[in-house]
Amino acid sequence: MRIALDAMGGDDAPGVNVDGAVAAAQANPDLQVTLVGDQPQLETLLDATGFSSPQITVHAADGFVGMDEKPTDALRKKPQSSIAVCWQLMANREVDAVVSAGNTGGVVAAGLRTRLFLSGVKRPGIAVVLPTRRGRAVLMDVGANPAARAEHLYQYAWMGSIFAREMLGVETPSVGLMNIGSEEGKGVDLVREAHGLIAGSSLSNHYIGNVEGRGLYTGDADVIICEGFVGNVVLKVSEGMAAMMMDMISREVMDCLDAEKPNAAQAFRTIGKRYEYNEIGGAPLLGIDGICLICHGSSDARSIANALRGATTLRDRHVNTHIVESLANGCPTPG
Repeated sequence: MRIALDAMGGDDAPGVNVDGAVAAAQANPDLQVTLVGDQPQLETLLDATGFSSPQITVHAADGFVGMDEKPTDALRKKPQSSIAVCWQLMANREVDAVVSAGNTGGVVAAGLRTRLFLSGVKRPGIAVVLPTRRGRAVLMDVGANPAARAEHLYQYAWMGSIFAREMLGVETPSVGLMNIGSEEGKGVDLVREAHGLIAGSSLSNHYIGNVEGRGLYTGDADVIICEGFVGNVVLKVSEGMAAMMMDMISREVMDCLDAEKPNAAQAFRTIGKRYEYNEIGGAPLLGIDGICLICHGSSDARSIANALRGATTLRDRHVNTHIVESLANGCPTPG
């Protein structure tokens, strides 16, 4: 498995990216990681780890897209930035996957410029896995496509279902469409049109219809579809709420304990892992002819290593192959 890692992307880059690549390579001898970025800096950091193997190489890039930069402007001014070079490597089939903890908009914009779309895909979308009362759910899209059309949401329903089946082991995932109410006919034109497309397809057998925002965490559906603006807001609110609640509850409980404090602290750490982004590593940009995982900006070395491993799992479970097959056979393009 050949992966281009945007070594300059992320709040703590490039150190955590180098350390994560080394950890992943040590765990998987078949993994090949290309660190893309400032070559002298990356070579110095790699040498400092003491890891010397052809599994990890360095590819030079000129600059990077900062977290506070407008993606389109940054990519135009820095066409050889680290994330742009990563996508160029995949477009040239020199690598099989791209992993980045950098500016999400920059990652998506650089990818869309390559037009590396799977056959039949109109617009890629980002899928995330979130914990629910019943287990886990896939939310898609969370930021790649804030100006979605109904046919995009329709295809997200198929892609999200395949991802849930192959990566989460849900044999027949239930699908819901995020809306302001569960009743049919609710919502804006986009949602109503998408509802009609999904309900009129072979997905209707496991399509439960509209799902309100609270239904995401009660586990009303295994896959919940929305356009990128709504999905990104939901994701960021969820991250903030989870962090606040874990902090408040743990402080209140710990203040009431004495001898059991060590056991309680461990219990909270275990629960917290269900919400931490670094346990999963990254969110896939589904619909790409290749593999792209977008990591949280605050990713640490463990998160990066997990994302590199996750990219390999996506390949091994043939997620892209199943998406293409579903679009060709079960999901004809509307209109």
